[in-house]
Amino acid sequence: MNFENSKLALIKETLSINAFGFLKIPLIFFISPRVKEISEKRVEIIVPLNWRTKNHLGSMYFGSLCTAADVAGGLLAMRLIQQSGNGVNLVFKNFTAEFLKRPDADTHFVSEDGEKVRLLVERAIAGTERVDDTVSIAAFCPSKYGDECMARFKLTISLKKKSK
Repeated sequence: MNFENSKLALIKETLSINAFGFLKIPLIFFISPRVKEISEKRVEIIVPLNWRTKNHLGSMYFGSLCTAADVAGGLLAMRLIQQSGNGVNLVFKNFTAEFLKRPDADTHFVSEDGEKVRLLVERAIAGTERVDDTVSIAAFCPSKYGDECMARFKLTISLKKKSK
């Protein structure tokens, strides 16, 4: 599977995820995630800190953080399923979060579990049973804190090939 990370390709990817959010999951559309990178190994999205995403303390609201982690954890699986041409249902079966520091700037959500996601999608396409695996996402505010982790998430992706 090839992913292009040219400026135009990332704009198209961002528009695509926001259109999906507008049509299917309005919370995704509301937080306006921007795709910074998508590859076979890594996904990085950015969510701006603004009136839509922040809480009463001026940091990113935990609901915004969780929604962005959902996008970062599921985007690669969605694209691999789409590229395969097979019908596969994707849901999250489990979600855990560890909030380490208040993210009070635009926040980057990074998952480096691309290989794990690819293998999961291949297993789902090849079989008839539901398959699960857990992906990790980390949140950073590089403009203020560099590489310091603001939050960590673990999401269990659950896939099942659609029956005909």
